[in-house]
Amino acid sequence: MNSSDSLDPVHFARTLAGAGLKAATNPVGTGIALLRATASAMEVGMATVAKVVDAPGSDDPAPIQPQPNDHRWSSPAWQDNPYFFGIQQTYLLSRNLVDDLIDAANLDESEHRKAKFAASLALDTLAPTNLLFTNPDALARAMATGGASVVRGAANMLHDLRHNGGWPSKVDDSGFEPGVNMAMTPGKVVYRSDLMELIQYEPQTEQTYQIPLLFCPPWINKYYIMDLAPGKSLIEWAVQHGHTCFAISYRNPDESMRDTSFEDYLHRGPLDALRVVQEITGAGPVNTVNVCLGGTLTAIAMAHGAATGHQPIGTATFLNTLTDFSDPGVLGAFTDEPTIAGLERRMADQGYLEADEMARTFDAIRANDLIFQYVVNNWLLGEDPPAFDLLAWNNDSTRMPARMHSSYLRRCYLDNQFANDAFEVDGTVLHPGDVTQDTYVLSAIDDHIVPWTSAYRTATLLGGHNRFVLSTSGHIAGIVNPPGPKARHWTNDRIFGEPEQWLEGAEQHQRTWWEDWARWLGDRAGSRIDPPARLGSGTHPPMEDSPGLYVKMRPGDTAAD
Repeated sequence: MNSSDSLDPVHFARTLAGAGLKAATNPVGTGIALLRATASAMEVGMATVAKVVDAPGSDDPAPIQPQPNDHRWSSPAWQDNPYFFGIQQTYLLSRNLVDDLIDAANLDESEHRKAKFAASLALDTLAPTNLLFTNPDALARAMATGGASVVRGAANMLHDLRHNGGWPSKVDDSGFEPGVNMAMTPGKVVYRSDLMELIQYEPQTEQTYQIPLLFCPPWINKYYIMDLAPGKSLIEWAVQHGHTCFAISYRNPDESMRDTSFEDYLHRGPLDALRVVQEITGAGPVNTVNVCLGGTLTAIAMAHGAATGHQPIGTATFLNTLTDFSDPGVLGAFTDEPTIAGLERRMADQGYLEADEMARTFDAIRANDLIFQYVVNNWLLGEDPPAFDLLAWNNDSTRMPARMHSSYLRRCYLDNQFANDAFEVDGTVLHPGDVTQDTYVLSAIDDHIVPWTSAYRTATLLGGHNRFVLSTSGHIAGIVNPPGPKARHWTNDRIFGEPEQWLEGAEQHQRTWWEDWARWLGDRAGSRIDPPARLGSGTHPPMEDSPGLYVKMRPGDTAAD
């Protein structure tokens, strides 16, 4: 493995160095950036001196304002105390200068996006809020506790250095366990292969819909994001609304799966699960609910069915899913050719991508919320990480098989083959416009992994009658969105060419999208019939209680353990 892959796996340093060299070739743009920074520095200097001497106007707004949603600067000390005021303003001035210099480099779109992200991550790391003596809240806590918070924070940091790779812990997941207080909807494992288990859930209504419902999770996380806990479970919600539900639970890959391909996941994942669901229920096409990467795979399965004439899918619900990767958002900084090539070299050593590496990537996309917030809370303020089910699930991620992950990144993120009518399965070219089934496309307005404007493109890419709905919250909380006072969503019965047009005419509803989805799915689930007398079938008898074996496998475990 190339040593640079370990030190800088995403090639951020090289990107920033390249931006610096190109900025140097644009003396006019660079000079303007420096003049702007000099003028700001003079304003900052005068404003800081005014605060020191308590001159008239010292309470005026700061010359450089942080972003409105940047909660790092919420302490009044950043405005009132000259010391902290000067530190904050100097830091923000530096950020503005770096942004202007990158703009002066005249990079192409992908280079510009990567350089901006790399610079932002570096500057977020160096923020004064991350250090004890330049964080007013941490100093106040230390004084109020007689230094006890500093001692606790140091203990937390040492624990994370020893047990969490030096990253701050986001959650205390010791009190959470699938089958105990998570993934609790009653059911049975009715099928198991070397790639996945299939769970069938017990009916909870006097009658059920005729068409069964299969939940297809992403293979990058455990399936129980859809069955988080009682009252927070989309699977439970569907069961209680009369659907005969099944769910795929993927195995956590190890070295033996290094050559498992993308096509293997397609055929032995959703297509195999659909076959078993049909054999157990006797149904024709099956309705599906698909999360993130699971939705990408199901969309490909639908196009494959359209191409081959064997279509096992009735309708599809896509939750925070990309099918058109032309604008993947910040993840584009991690999916260019040099980064993917380096990733392939690292995966070649052990046959898979470690779960932690992928999780760190997602954390870096929102570093202030998902990394540095916990540096402050845990290490500087001496607080314990929260016990929170959503974060506990997020902490329970899985590995990626080398061959499959490389194929996925190249064919989807790098080449965008599916949206360009160029994705092949078993020698057959797939055309998303040939998909004619109804779809329900859901995105979350604050999703940092799948931007909602990109997820919207599924509703214009597939050829059927597509409904798009926009939820509040982010990538995870937008899915786990049970009825409650904070839940709301937007709907618009029309699909426009651009997402901004859709939003302009959308109606906001002060309730969860789960209710809108339940009505939409109920209209497409067939007639009501008596529920099955027992789970499974003679060919596929129940094997064990849900949540099954695979969901409990940790790195190092094998299916035989």
